[in-house]
Amino acid sequence: MFNTHYRLERHSIRFVLAVMVVASIGGLVEIAPLFTIDETVEAAPDMRVYTPLELAGRNIYIREGCYACHSQMIRTLRDDVERYGPYSLAVESKYDHPMLWGSKRTGPDLARLGGKYSDEWHVAHLIAPRDLVPESVMPNYGWLMRSELDTQDLGLHLRAMRKVGVPYSDAMIENATADAIGQASPDKDAAEGVAERYGEATTIRSFDGDPRRVTEMDALVAYLQILGRLTDAAHVQSGAGRMEAGE
Repeated sequence: MFNTHYRLERHSIRFVLAVMVVASIGGLVEIAPLFTIDETVEAAPDMRVYTPLELAGRNIYIREGCYACHSQMIRTLRDDVERYGPYSLAVESKYDHPMLWGSKRTGPDLARLGGKYSDEWHVAHLIAPRDLVPESVMPNYGWLMRSELDTQDLGLHLRAMRKVGVPYSDAMIENATADAIGQASPDKDAAEGVAERYGEATTIRSFDGDPRRVTEMDALVAYLQILGRLTDAAHVQSGAGRMEAGE
C-alpha cells in the first residue's frame, strides 16, 4: 500500500487524478442525498416562521455561544426520547440558518424546551443559574435584563432569511421592528399586528416581566419558549408510531 502511495507521489499528474477521484467520491456521498430531499424531509403544513423577537433571541443565543454547550437534536435512542421527548425531525430545522443540532451536551438538550418552564424560571435561571440548579456550570447572563434590544435592523435580518428560503412576507419585513416591540408589549397597539402576521397562537407577553421596555432578555426567553413548538410534526409522528406499535 505504501509503495503505491510513494509511486503516486513521484508522478504528480497521477497523484492529482487520484486526489480528484477520492474527492469526487466524498462529494457524491454528500451531494447525492440532496436530490431526494423532498422525499426525506417530513411535511409540516402547520410550520410557522420565527417572529422578529424570536429571531433576535436566536441571534443572541448564537452570539453568546449557547450552542457550544447545548445541542438541539434529540436522537432516536430510547434514553434520549424518554428524557427529552420525541426525536428531532429534519423539518423542525427547516427555517434555522444556521442549524443548531450539535453533539455537545455540557448542559441538557434544548430541542423541546419551549413551554417546559415559565418565563420567570428562565429569567431567574439566566440571571443566576446556580440558584435554581446548584450543580450548573452555566455563566450568568443577568446583564441581558439591562441591555435594551436593538430592533431597528430586524427588517434586514428577516430580509436576509428570506434570501435563503424562509417565507417572510413584505409586510413581515416592513413591520419587523414594530412586531418585535409588540410581542413583548401586550398592552401596545403593535401587539395586534403580531397576531395578524404570525398567527393567533403566537405568544404575546412581557417575557422578562418588565413591559416598560424590550430587552435582550425578552428576546432570548421568547426564543427559548418557542423551541420545539414551530410545528407539531414530531409529536404527531411520535403518536402515530406508538399506535402502530400497539402501545
